[in-house]
Amino acid sequence: MSNEARIPQVPLASFYFFYFAVLGGFMPYWGLYLQQLQFSPEAIGQLMAILMATRIIAPNFWGYVADRTGKRLQMVRAGAFLLMFFWLGVFFTESFWPLAFVLLGYSFFQNAILAQFEAVTIAHLGAQRELYSRLRLWGSIGFIVTGASLGMLFDVIPVSWLPLCLLACAAATWLASLQVPDIATPTRAHRHEDFFTILRRPMVVAFLLAHFLLQLSHAPYYSFYSIYLEQHGYSRSAIGWLWALAVLAEVIAFTQMHRWLPRFGEQKIMLASLLLSALRWAVIGVGIESPLVVWSAQVLHAASFATFHAAAISVIYRQFGDGHQGQGQALYSMLWGLGVALGSWWTGLVWDLHPLWSWLAAAVACLMAAAILFRRADPAH
Repeated sequence: MSNEARIPQVPLASFYFFYFAVLGGFMPYWGLYLQQLQFSPEAIGQLMAILMATRIIAPNFWGYVADRTGKRLQMVRAGAFLLMFFWLGVFFTESFWPLAFVLLGYSFFQNAILAQFEAVTIAHLGAQRELYSRLRLWGSIGFIVTGASLGMLFDVIPVSWLPLCLLACAAATWLASLQVPDIATPTRAHRHEDFFTILRRPMVVAFLLAHFLLQLSHAPYYSFYSIYLEQHGYSRSAIGWLWALAVLAEVIAFTQMHRWLPRFGEQKIMLASLLLSALRWAVIGVGIESPLVVWSAQVLHAASFATFHAAAISVIYRQFGDGHQGQGQALYSMLWGLGVALGSWWTGLVWDLHPLWSWLAAAVACLMAAAILFRRADPAH
């Protein structure tokens, strides 16, 4: 039996599919759901910031425990169950503070499990890390399925049905986690270098700063993009297909990363991703009245997420080694949450003044990230 045949591709892909199916319903429509509950843009920004802020604590705490115990898959299964449990609270409140508490509990577990599942996937792949993108693309397909189908559904029924749809996806995520075979993963006993020594490497510092700024730039997209589209006359089915198109571009990019990474290297791919991301945010801001511009900009999601993320996973594996994979993935996830949380809070404050400012600020953040990464170029990669 070949090494590829021994990899549990169906269970791994199924988890990615359902985990991102939750996000495929959440990201396009949660802002619209909150708007239906009469929350202001400032309150929407604050609630989205709570969701993302849990990435500051949860992934690092879980990463530390996982690196000490090696029980990553057990933690993933427990977290998947608890995120489903906390999501039930959405059905019992529509006011700010109780909803904030529910989202805090839900997102603590939702944000914690992906980093550890990524480490489980890498352990199953072993030396065949180039297959990662083929598995991860099923998460993108899950996002497309829920994003597009719910968009068409919410043109017919109220968006108040969203929590029930997401509960079903969350339950499927937990069930999928039970089908993944366990595997031994490196623990802190395998480390060859102190974690903080790795963090002081100039290339690692530049990479993490660039990653943070890229996620900061995504805040208007994650928090207000659907609202922005609806304000300019786009239907909910169109909104769903726009999100789906972005993720379809992501899928295509993931299928090619096993060719592009060896050919171009991590550094060039990340720099190109940042520059194209800056272009994406700028054209969304100034070209919202043109459907052609809006649809074309969504294709650039292949750069603002897929190519950067696939290259970043490779950087983390190479820089953090076996003994610090969990904490490396957790730190990556933490900075993702911190960037989007700060960006969501700031976007909520300025949105009513002029939405265009948010999109242009996002473009500037990507240009800053590219400049930082370029100055610390790693010639070997």
